[in-house]
Amino acid sequence: MKYVLVTGGVVSGLGKGVTASSIGLILKACGLRVTSIKIDPYLNTDAGTMSPFEHGEVFVLDDGGEVDLDLGNYERFLDIKLTRDNNITTGKIYQSVIDKERRGDYLGKTVQVVPHVTDAIQEWIERAAMIPVDGKEGAADVCVIELGGTIGDIESMPFIEALGQFSYRVGAGNFCLIHVSLVPVLNVVGEQKTKPTQHSVRGLRGLGLIPNILACRSTTALEQNVKEKLSQFCHVPAENIITLYDVSNIWHVPLLLRDQNAHEAILKVLNLQGVARVPCLEEWTSRAKLCDMLHEPVRIAMVGKYTGLSDSYLSVLKALLHASVACQKKLVLDWVPSGDLEDATAKENPDAYKLAWKLLRGADGVLVPGGFGDRGVEGKILAANFARENRIPYLGICLGMQIAVIEFARSVLGLQDANSTEFDPTTRNPCVIFMPEGSKTHMGGTMRLGSRRTYFQVMDSKSAKLYGNPSFIDERHRHRYEVNPSMVVQFENAGLTFAGKDESSRRMEIVELPNHPYFIGVQFHPEFKSRPGKPSALFLGLIAAACGQLDVALQKYSTLKKVGIKRNEMSNGTSILKPHQNGHADKRANNLSLNGVYSNGNGVHV
Repeated sequence: MKYVLVTGGVVSGLGKGVTASSIGLILKACGLRVTSIKIDPYLNTDAGTMSPFEHGEVFVLDDGGEVDLDLGNYERFLDIKLTRDNNITTGKIYQSVIDKERRGDYLGKTVQVVPHVTDAIQEWIERAAMIPVDGKEGAADVCVIELGGTIGDIESMPFIEALGQFSYRVGAGNFCLIHVSLVPVLNVVGEQKTKPTQHSVRGLRGLGLIPNILACRSTTALEQNVKEKLSQFCHVPAENIITLYDVSNIWHVPLLLRDQNAHEAILKVLNLQGVARVPCLEEWTSRAKLCDMLHEPVRIAMVGKYTGLSDSYLSVLKALLHASVACQKKLVLDWVPSGDLEDATAKENPDAYKLAWKLLRGADGVLVPGGFGDRGVEGKILAANFARENRIPYLGICLGMQIAVIEFARSVLGLQDANSTEFDPTTRNPCVIFMPEGSKTHMGGTMRLGSRRTYFQVMDSKSAKLYGNPSFIDERHRHRYEVNPSMVVQFENAGLTFAGKDESSRRMEIVELPNHPYFIGVQFHPEFKSRPGKPSALFLGLIAAACGQLDVALQKYSTLKKVGIKRNEMSNGTSILKPHQNGHADKRANNLSLNGVYSNGNGVHV
């Protein structure tokens, strides 16, 4: 097993996750099997109980692991399925050490950070690296390890010490350290400054880790004299100093590495030059270029409560991007704080209220993502009502599906106090209830988590057709509440279709309005399995419906089913749907003025 360690210096937020993912991708393109590990030095056992404002979204794995969002980047870039053991936290390490101490495994010794904690870290890395993640038998060839945080952080010190020991243990030809650092440009002089990176490398070397390659983040490519200066002061060959300058979308980052021969430097350190081939990235390159060339917009309103931080919905953003590129449309995303749609905001902040409704009314499609708590719920219900009554394409995910059911109960069934027991425990019409197997006393790891099977009940439904008309699908879940099974018949009699259910047929998984252009809610999270070139079926349906291409998409997938091609086996480099000529979609997007909100195609978060 070969190991590539990615560390970060100077400041946080440099893009270590994207860099580690890109390194994994380029090594995979060289013909190597790659796996990944993320080390998070926080004391939480996992990311499940952390606020999205604290740490971005919680990414959910097939095995139910609630992990750091960087593992989502790894899965998307490498098209692999990781496990909960691929995310190491201080909490997990200390818990395992304390459990051993309680069992008496240490034979009465004084349990210390060195060697017991550091040994536990090394053992975990070796064990997780051997887990197959690409659907093939046997261990991978290379394990890419990302150490979270910044060199010098006190909480990461045990991991630094463990990795220093680990590098000596596995040997020089089996360990490559890539240090991601910042080379800022001061506006006053316009000069690329190397001192922060010099100090960061000095600190890293002082802790026992010697970098083989420097990946320098900067606004522009490093000048040759800057590379030479870094080489001299950091003791790294000039050809091993890579520039990661700002690009139009992150799909260009692996191409930056390839163009600067980063793969050759890594392969040389790992003694793999005779084993690996020239990286094959043609499809990836064409997709990155296509994303930059798209100009015909499709506007999606994202109605949620965590709109202040885009990382809170990172996988949703990526899934929307994958689908829009497949439809050859430029994604324009309008953030709509759900609370701003409510009547209370009209009195307290009329300008925010007007802007929120302006964005919602101007959208080609509406998406209500998952979430917890009652803040902004009434605004989400108003958004679902607007989409349903105005026949605007709507996709509700997890809570977004429950919101659609509550709105239908109020507006169509006439149950004005219909609600979820999460928001109103005393409601007389509980359309959404707490799941019997859930825990009300312990929050961490007690939800319905991971990959679960959904069986289609209506084969001519839009959702079944988009998936290629299989009898069942496997998608990832993360929820405590479900649609009240005792009200299902009442909903169905009023025209709401439950197109997908679990194996017991009592848990509702997919809801649709058959007489609506596209109104679908799902209890699972399809965004977690979306990949570049392999967009999630339901996100593709939303984008296709928003730009007037849904009939084409449904016909395309039914044709693929007849000829025996799986939906995710289509070529990555070509459009899934035929674009409208001369920009004449059934429904046009409005002008591109974003009023300062986030849109794809304009920065790092593509």
